[in-house]
Amino acid sequence: MTTTRADVDAGAGDREALAVLVQYRMATTEQMHLIIAPGVRIEQTRRRLAKLRAEGLVDRITLPQAGRTRVWFATGYGARVAAEWPELRGRRPPRLVSDPVAARLRVSHTLTVTETGLQFLLDARRRGEVCRPLDFLPEVHHPIGGGEAVIPDALLYYQRGSRDGGGGSMLRAFLEVDRATMGPERLASKLRAYARLHQYTPVPVGRRRTMEAIPEEWRRHYPLFPRLLFILDGTGPAGIDNRLRALHAADVDPAVAHFLREVTVLAAPMTDLLQHGPAAAVWRPVRDRERRVGWLDPQVP
Repeated sequence: MTTTRADVDAGAGDREALAVLVQYRMATTEQMHLIIAPGVRIEQTRRRLAKLRAEGLVDRITLPQAGRTRVWFATGYGARVAAEWPELRGRRPPRLVSDPVAARLRVSHTLTVTETGLQFLLDARRRGEVCRPLDFLPEVHHPIGGGEAVIPDALLYYQRGSRDGGGGSMLRAFLEVDRATMGPERLASKLRAYARLHQYTPVPVGRRRTMEAIPEEWRRHYPLFPRLLFILDGTGPAGIDNRLRALHAADVDPAVAHFLREVTVLAAPMTDLLQHGPAAAVWRPVRDRERRVGWLDPQVP
């Protein structure tokens, strides 16, 4: 049997679609279309997803309150198939949305995180910069000792400059998506967790801590500590201001104050990201809530 270029292209598209669903956890049909195949008709994306479902690699639920929107997720079988692919190898296994009941219970937050990643991806395409679908990694595990960990909603890789190899700088950002399901103080407590991550130096097993300088754990993964971006959703202007005040007030903790001096920490309403794009001056520095900046700006915290 002869393998044609069309067969190869279809196989690559199927692979990318499954990899995205394994990594992102969940996405609507429209989100999947914009992530993997914005240059073709959406019917082609629907057919691809239906094919993967018939093969047992993905499944879906339908949201009755949202115009019968279909939401897709990888099955356990699909996740096992994708686990050894080079583009996903070495990453912590995802918390699977393994069945329709589990999907319905997690759909709101997960789809908002997916939409956040999509906005950065679309913005990079408009600007001619580099942020590919798998450069958005939800739930990356970062230990901070004592069995605890910081797990951002997502880690973003974004390369400035031309996608044709213009030699732009690589930016990294931790994203925290707040849908106003927790109080402002609990949101601010995340700053303390990130401050711990910024300072955390593990003691090697079997060794006592000595005077020898041990680098912070995060330096094993990043040349610079990623920027921290809070995306605020699910509330009006008053709720946004309450959350910004709570984040700003957290710097009474000396560890948080040191962290804020060292790392760029910004917050923006989700509505502004959707209207203007993430690169616009819609972000407010946690240390200076009256300013408006772009997350790409080469700023000092």
